[in-house]
Amino acid sequence: MSISNQNKAYFFAATAIFFWSTVATAFKLSLEYLEPVQLVFYATIFSVLALFFILLFQGKLKLIRRFTMESLLRCALLAILNPCLYYIILLKAYDILPAQEAMAINYSWVVMIIILSIPILKQKIGMNAFLSIIISYFGVIVIATNGDILSLQFDNPKGVIYALITTVIWALFWLFNTKHKNDTVVSLFLIFLFSLPFIAFAVLFSSTFVIPSMNGFIGAAYVGLFEMGITFVVWQSALRMTSNIAKVTSLVFITPFLSLLIVQLVLKEVEQPLLETVMKECKGNQTLASQVLGLNRGTLRTKLKDYNLI
Repeated sequence: MSISNQNKAYFFAATAIFFWSTVATAFKLSLEYLEPVQLVFYATIFSVLALFFILLFQGKLKLIRRFTMESLLRCALLAILNPCLYYIILLKAYDILPAQEAMAINYSWVVMIIILSIPILKQKIGMNAFLSIIISYFGVIVIATNGDILSLQFDNPKGVIYALITTVIWALFWLFNTKHKNDTVVSLFLIFLFSLPFIAFAVLFSSTFVIPSMNGFIGAAYVGLFEMGITFVVWQSALRMTSNIAKVTSLVFITPFLSLLIVQLVLKEVEQPLLETVMKECKGNQTLASQVLGLNRGTLRTKLKDYNLI
């Protein structure tokens, strides 16, 4: 493997990590204009379109014909897990919790994969792994209680539960996906395509179909392209080019730190001045302010607490 290819692998990996690091911020901003299930629906459409054109460019669309009925059924079942359940529940967590809290809890999926690999893949874990699991979930408790671990009082237990559920769903998706031997990009395209009817049903059941505003449209496009679609292909390219997968995959642990940094920089620059202005114009009336901003009162109150405005 040439040095140039290894450098390309690092470049592609860094690109993927950068975009994944911006997603927590994109979630929070987009959820101001769309409900969680609506955002998932439109983002998935953008993801399907992006993957379709990538496959068209790569000349891989013909590979779909090689999928057996069993493989297609597997893709349909995986579609229920991700993106359908995973992103709907994840965005509910982001809608309720501060972005940095939802993101940090969600990233404990790494630990959940280790736990669920024991019954699913019959793997064994050593004492070091066991201790790492305990330390990781101790960290989750610290985050969820805002550091007041002795009281075990959660500001928003529903949001914490949602975030923890996403770790189980994400882990199950990738563990069940390990036995999928078909082309990964084609498989991803079919999984996201098959998910659309399920997500559409979820919209009909729990919300309404709306035409997004321009801001909502841009947010859905960004999430669909750079969380669900293109970034996955970029990451796969990095793994194909590298001569040492461990060196590339270890870079993913930079994502939580970068994500927290971007959340602090962007959301405070955008949201805090907006909330301050609206609350001033509404003379502190949260009900009126929530109507002006298009937010439910609970979400507005959470944001005001985040920025110490109440």
